[in-house]
Amino acid sequence: MSSTSTPQKAASTAPWKASFLEHISKMPSPEFVLSTLHPTSMTVSSSTSSNPAPTEYLPRARYCIYRGMWGELPENKHNEAEQNERVYESEMPTFTSDVRMAKIEEIFATGKGRGGKEECQGSGGGGPVEATWWVKETGTQWRISGKAFVVGEDIEGEDSRTEGYEQGGKESSGVRTVKSEVGGAMRVKEGMEGKVGDWSWQRELTAHFGNNSPGIRASFKAPPPGTPVSAPLPNKDLALGLKVTDLHDPIARANFRVVVIKPEEVEQLEISDPAKARRFKYSYVGGEGMWKTEELWP
Repeated sequence: MSSTSTPQKAASTAPWKASFLEHISKMPSPEFVLSTLHPTSMTVSSSTSSNPAPTEYLPRARYCIYRGMWGELPENKHNEAEQNERVYESEMPTFTSDVRMAKIEEIFATGKGRGGKEECQGSGGGGPVEATWWVKETGTQWRISGKAFVVGEDIEGEDSRTEGYEQGGKESSGVRTVKSEVGGAMRVKEGMEGKVGDWSWQRELTAHFGNNSPGIRASFKAPPPGTPVSAPLPNKDLALGLKVTDLHDPIARANFRVVVIKPEEVEQLEISDPAKARRFKYSYVGGEGMWKTEELWP
């Protein structure tokens, strides 16, 4: 594993993980609402207006699809990509996104490094997010709050499109951040210590791309999201309704990203039985590497 961090040895899983996975498995589609902070400086109209925005950030929310915990990509018989052996486990939910989407820049702009358009072309981020699932089948609402980190094509090598590379170096500051924050929260499964060196970040990224259908992969070759239909396309190969079977399609892969949420707080609201409704709050105590559990009134 090419990493700037030291992965944790096998340890007990988070107290909420088993119930979360069981509940999510009952959903017809594991959709969730992702909330981010949108800096008003990203909105041209607010920065050029004679009336400045009344607040520095605005809320943004959209539906995403949960793609499994990082390092634990679910089996998919249609996924033709080479996959890592299951060396690691984690409690970090993932979803995929197009780098051209506003949420990627929001994750960078609100992170510690306050990255802009150039920095968000590669790996990095660290902005605060909250993911919310409503599991109708169990009468449970799950909320996971933490920091989001973006895994891009530069994760295991130099990428000329990405700012932040040191002279003579092979990793940007964003890559180092991802490998430190995400890699540090990955636990080596018991008995797999000897396989750590075989695990690849790039292989995991490609496996996530292959986990999508050809139609979804082609969405990363669509015209730039949110741009006027009347505007000329930056690339003649961009179009709707395509199919991508090549796991290394240069255009689609250039836009494809995996986003990893590193939880800091998890809330489980159980309301299936009004007489026994409860709210469970799980808080990560970083210094101790443990989760604190509180049982609350709903």
